Amino acid sequence: MNDLTTRHCESCEGGSALSTERARELLAQVPGWSVEAGGTAIRRAFEFKNYYETVAFVNAIAWISHREDHHPDLEVGYKTCRVRYSTHAVGGLSENDFICAAKVSALL
Repeated sequence: MNDLTTRHCESCEGGSALSTERARELLAQVPGWSVEAGGTAIRRAFEFKNYYETVAFVNAIAWISHREDHHPDLEVGYKTCRVRYSTHAVGGLSENDFICAAKVSALL
């Protein structure tokens, strides 16, 4: 996919949120994702054929989240999963959000 999928999340404690310019650069590497109004989170909706595929996808996200120690907000429906990443420790976006977004996208 891209180099973000080969990277791993790093601690953000004491760090600062990404600049708008850097967030735009990273967003270009995760097609289908968008920045929320205010620039503090990225999100994407994924559609599936049925509930089983949706839950399998959610479980794969849980595995990625555990390995990276970076956790999204998930909204799960019968055929839809909405994924939202933001880094609370920096009050906005960090590179970790884009690393995990790339890994989630690579699941498909």
